[in-house]
Amino acid sequence: MTEASSDDASRSGVRPERVVNETAQGLRTLDASVGWFSGLAPTRRQEVLREVAGYAMQAHVTSADGRAGVARSGVKPTANPAVMICMDSPRFGFADLPAAEHVKAFRVLASAFGIADTGRRETYCKGTCGHAWHNLPAAPGAP
Repeated sequence: MTEASSDDASRSGVRPERVVNETAQGLRTLDASVGWFSGLAPTRRQEVLREVAGYAMQAHVTSADGRAGVARSGVKPTANPAVMICMDSPRFGFADLPAAEHVKAFRVLASAFGIADTGRRETYCKGTCGHAWHNLPAAPGAP
């Protein structure tokens, strides 16, 4: 078992929902979010991938959102996570991918979630949204 470093512990104190929502709203860059994710212990990465996949499902990510997210993510369209999110009925078993694919999976998931969630904020929630995560203030020091 790998022990988490003190740096990892401080990074894991940031909630994944905050990171992906800030990324979706342009308050944090994808690269900064990937840096946060990369600093997590491998088991925590799997937990985060499951959590972010859940957010993507709640945002009703479509295969079209997946394709747009892959284009935004910088991940090759032939990579496993890219193929999974672009399927007609996207697949969300990203945490079950080999550890070497987890960063790509996070990039794809965060990007596709951003596409889908932006659409929801601009349609279903426009002017009437009570979701706190749709109205985040810029985080201090978040790039």
